Amino acid sequence: QVQLVESGGRLVQAGGSLRLSCAASGRTFSNYNMAWFRQAPGKERDFVAAISWSDGRIYYADSVKGRFTISRDNAKNTVFLQMNSLKPEDTAVYYCAATVRSILFIFARQMAYDYWGQGTQVTVSS
Repeated sequence: QVQLVESGGRLVQAGGSLRLSCAASGRTFSNYNMAWFRQAPGKERDFVAAISWSDGRIYYADSVKGRFTISRDNAKNTVFLQMNSLKPEDTAVYYCAATVRSILFIFARQMAYDYWGQGTQVTVSS
């Protein structure tokens, strides 16, 4: 079992930056594949970014590519999402997810992940 706690969400103006953090506890963090998803009001939860522990691969949704960066600090059991050039359409609750299973080819699917955090709200004003 692993517990995930997100933080860093807040209100920010369009064009601004935020860094989200997801602190993990409970198991060997370095063995987990980690991801960020987001859910806007009235919409489905969408994939944002993922990072594999086994081969170091990083994946991004097209909508955030070039603006967001996912990274991890295994020593601190934390995964980060650096978000730059934020847009009002980035407004959502951002969730951290984890799994020890391979995410190859399925990294964007919610069913690929076994553990989820409670989410942190990001609001981007125009």
